[in-house]
Amino acid sequence: MGPPAGPGLLLLLLGFLRITAAKYVRGNLSTKEDWVFLTRFCFLSDYGRLEFKFKYPEAKCCENILLYFDDPSQWPAVYKKGNKDCLRKESVIRPENNQVINLTTQYVWSGCQVIKEGGMSYLSCNSGRSFRSVRERWWYIALSKCGGDGLQLEYEMTLTNGKSFWTRHFSADEFGILETDITFLLIFTLILLLSTYFGYLLRGRQLLHTTYKMFMAAAAIEVLSLLFFCLYWGQYAQDGVGNPSVKVLAKLLFSASFLIFLLMLILLGKGFTVTRGRISHLGSIKLSVYMTLYTVTHTVLFINEAQFFDPAQVLYTYESPAGYGNIALQFLAYIWFCYAVLVTLKHFPEKQAFYVPFFAAYTLWFFAVPVMALIANFGIPKWAREKIVNGIQLGIHLYAHVVFLVITRPSAANKNFPYHVRTSQIGIMEQSTEKFPHHVYGNVTFISDSVPNVTELFSIPNCNGSTGALNKPPQYPVTLGQHYSQLTSDPHQIITPPSLNGAPGSQKLPVGETHLGGLQQLHAPQIHNQNGFPEYFSIRSAGPQPM
Repeated sequence: MGPPAGPGLLLLLLGFLRITAAKYVRGNLSTKEDWVFLTRFCFLSDYGRLEFKFKYPEAKCCENILLYFDDPSQWPAVYKKGNKDCLRKESVIRPENNQVINLTTQYVWSGCQVIKEGGMSYLSCNSGRSFRSVRERWWYIALSKCGGDGLQLEYEMTLTNGKSFWTRHFSADEFGILETDITFLLIFTLILLLSTYFGYLLRGRQLLHTTYKMFMAAAAIEVLSLLFFCLYWGQYAQDGVGNPSVKVLAKLLFSASFLIFLLMLILLGKGFTVTRGRISHLGSIKLSVYMTLYTVTHTVLFINEAQFFDPAQVLYTYESPAGYGNIALQFLAYIWFCYAVLVTLKHFPEKQAFYVPFFAAYTLWFFAVPVMALIANFGIPKWAREKIVNGIQLGIHLYAHVVFLVITRPSAANKNFPYHVRTSQIGIMEQSTEKFPHHVYGNVTFISDSVPNVTELFSIPNCNGSTGALNKPPQYPVTLGQHYSQLTSDPHQIITPPSLNGAPGSQKLPVGETHLGGLQQLHAPQIHNQNGFPEYFSIRSAGPQPM
């Protein structure tokens, strides 16, 4: 199956795919060797079944199908053991366990018969074999003809566990993966809907910052990844092959979601959108280098798994130098995260209500990923590893998303809410400083989505953390957030500046007259009530505004 047309990294990865990972396998073998590996499968203790169709020239008789299991005295004792020849590899087989299928007409259980095709005689063998064991086991199927002139075989095998849709084509180590992925797809879809709703509320309050958008993007990509995983496993459950391209695409999206979420955590640790509006030039370079390195290692992991993993061995993604390098980068990211959070808290101690639970929760997350990889490599039995690791990995991602959704929910009861500066104020503040003014939280006065919060609708915090009282005497120029009714009760009164070009500004002029000296008179607008709320406005002079 050729890779679909597409640019870049996806095309490269899809080019490394092989169909031999399926539980329905077929091929045409021709080699000078006298012992070769064909495929492997993890059978249930009672319901494992192998159905096969073999065909090879009668002149090549007689070949044997060898069935090894995962006991240390069996497959590990013969595979990649250069000091053992074909006969010694066959000697570990236990005849009483019916682990040998002689592909001859004399062995009745092989189902072999001689057929004629194109003037040549072939041995065609159609039969099956059931597997019984005390527990789920990995079984390895090999072909041998010791002392012969090589091997030639056309084969087709179907390996199954029971007859249920959820188990038939699945190896025992893959049981429950489809059901688990469907469950997490529904949960992450709910998280995406909630985050979208919260984003809508934050946008209405001008608090929808870049970091929250990154969280929403990570959740959306996670949902898309799980959708493709479900499509792949669903098709695999039907035909035992699936579409490997869909699986690789799902893995790419899964990694993309993880990388976006990791970048978001580092940015929040550095105070981006919480205590500062931008990252320094040097910090941006460091982030770019680190994320590029992390992306490259993830790419190497994919290529290594697809192209260089030995199908005759049960290996985990992180069982490679690239995998251990990825774990090291995870620890490096955690050290960077710790340093960034500590520096942010040092300059903004009032943000402890957000950063303390944020740091504690994601410390567990940073350690969960490498610890899971190490446990999977050394602590989980190979016949159960695939399904256990899949559940743990999805659970770790779910934990990370739920924690962030909870601590950033736009509710007055949420004392951990991180954002206090509105998106419309960031550009103004960045003209003079990189960091935001000190402030506790922007949602402490949230009252309702249907009633505007008029006390801080257009307020900008001062450097001392206060927004200023609204009952102060009016000054010119009028500060942001002051109501017209506090300026004057006469709708025809003219407000003039205190002084301009040396002229006193306390004189009141009747409507219709102009001020001498080229001064421009300012007419106060009328009050218009809309939906029962008074109209608010601001007046800004050409000079610098007092903060």
